[in-house]
Amino acid sequence: MCGIVGYIGKKQAAPILLEGLKKLEYRGYDSAGIAVRSGDGEVRVVKTKGRLSVLEERTKGGTLLSGTCGIGHTRWATHGEPNEENAHPHKCTDGSVTVVHNGILENYRELREKLLASGYVFRSETDTEVIVNLIDYYRKKYGQGPVDAIARFMTRARGSYAVAVLFNEFPDEIFVARKDSPMIIGAGKGEMFVASDVPAILSHTRTVYYIDNLELARIRADGIRFYNIDRRETVKQPVTVDLDERAAEKDGYEHFMMKEICEQPRAVRDTLHAYVHGGKVEFPCPLPKDVTQLVITACGSAYHVGATLQYVIESLARLPVRVELASEFRYRDPILPKGTLVVAISQSGETADTLAAVREAKARGIRTLAIVNVLSSSIAREADDVLYTYAGPEIAVATTKAYSAQLMLGYLLAVELGRLRGTVSPEDVSRYLAALEEIPERISELLNESEEIQRFAAEHVNVHDVFMIGRGVDYTVCMEGSLKLKEISYVHTEAYAAGELKHGTISLIEDGTLVVGVITQGSVAEKTASNLEEVRSRGALVVTLGFDRMQEGAFFPIPRTLEPFAASLAVVPLQLFAYYLSVQRGLDVDKPRNLAKSVTVE
Repeated sequence: MCGIVGYIGKKQAAPILLEGLKKLEYRGYDSAGIAVRSGDGEVRVVKTKGRLSVLEERTKGGTLLSGTCGIGHTRWATHGEPNEENAHPHKCTDGSVTVVHNGILENYRELREKLLASGYVFRSETDTEVIVNLIDYYRKKYGQGPVDAIARFMTRARGSYAVAVLFNEFPDEIFVARKDSPMIIGAGKGEMFVASDVPAILSHTRTVYYIDNLELARIRADGIRFYNIDRRETVKQPVTVDLDERAAEKDGYEHFMMKEICEQPRAVRDTLHAYVHGGKVEFPCPLPKDVTQLVITACGSAYHVGATLQYVIESLARLPVRVELASEFRYRDPILPKGTLVVAISQSGETADTLAAVREAKARGIRTLAIVNVLSSSIAREADDVLYTYAGPEIAVATTKAYSAQLMLGYLLAVELGRLRGTVSPEDVSRYLAALEEIPERISELLNESEEIQRFAAEHVNVHDVFMIGRGVDYTVCMEGSLKLKEISYVHTEAYAAGELKHGTISLIEDGTLVVGVITQGSVAEKTASNLEEVRSRGALVVTLGFDRMQEGAFFPIPRTLEPFAASLAVVPLQLFAYYLSVQRGLDVDKPRNLAKSVTVE
């Protein structure tokens, strides 16, 4: 959520800031702004409500702001409605300090009252204006300089934040700090970059420093100095980022989402081949041999991956699996006996609730394993072990290829756990890996035959209610398909375990209600088919997808695979349906309203 960029060097800063913010649009935002220090030392701020195009127009592509040092921001509203006044950057009361901020300051009301009593004036409804005034307060009260002032703010603040700060008294420097929200620094030749995420700076440098939690940095064009919260200087090594810059471009597709749907065969194949060598699953970290249960914790689509893996791992490895919403896990008192392995799944590796779940598990002495897509992300660094998916940068807010890559990695985890526990024979390992090797090609087949789904979406463009039902793995696919439809088409849709229909939900079925039935699990296929007949008899329009036609009416076939792995194929028609319906409705597919790609606040 939100995006931060910064630049200091010899080039004009404003165009670079605007370029970086455009690369971060996928994070979600409702307003934007930039601050640039001009040659006379004044920090000029321009900010607007709405899309970056409005800011670009107001600044004439940045040409109206002259200066070689600046910071920029795209805001996803938390405190205060989306408007120009609440947009970042914010200045302190006397204008001597300028800040952009990602995250949420939880004790901002208390701090605001303190600052009001000290004579500070507030012009917005944001918690960010509390931050900039508090930093200024500590700077003036103690007179120990910017690092001291920011460190004192960090000690007093509760919540999450990544901040970039300009001080009028230090015109050749940018100061940054973070707690829980991500922040990186890119190093070039005689210039430095600040960003929330790597894509913002890929076109300028691939040498980056990852700022650790509760850490500060003092940035000049020719170097960086790092400090911990106790003001002690620390040493940090740079990392070379190996990403294809074109992965963050549409590459001829109308939308990033369709590009990423079509990249799923590659993402799944790359993830599979990263860990399968010579007919064996080889992870870089050994799995604990004494594990007695798995607790999978995640949010959103990653949670749906976990729900699928619960069925698959329990079936193959005969190991108890519990799936927990990370936002719930962190606030209750979970029972985590010795032998528990907590598996945290997150595309970005920065999901606030999932990161907190990892910390909770570690605080209880429980081993943690991260499944993430972003190298050196916070969850990857803090978990005991990490397994990476190889989906590449995912820009569309609604995940597709990262979800599919997570599923593939989860299948490999199930196979390897089964082998270690003796529940999967060597022959079964070969059979399972052979089936997984076919998944990318099977997804390609589905993508090459998507015209019927596109026509179906056009025919039902005005649909109001959609129910998706299935059993077992099919139910978890419905959960993900329903979320996709909600996210980008704004259609009311719910996923239900098919057997639960009679326990209240069937009362919502009326003439014309669209019900999607997913049927890939042979042991419950006839039961799901019977549930579909029940809704059909009450006027529902029924469409099914699966290996074999079991119903009259619309049917979307999927290529056959082993049943435990069917989710990887069954989800694709649902992704396509959500995409085409959104396009038919004229909606912004890649940037749906009120949503952000990386949820780094609670």
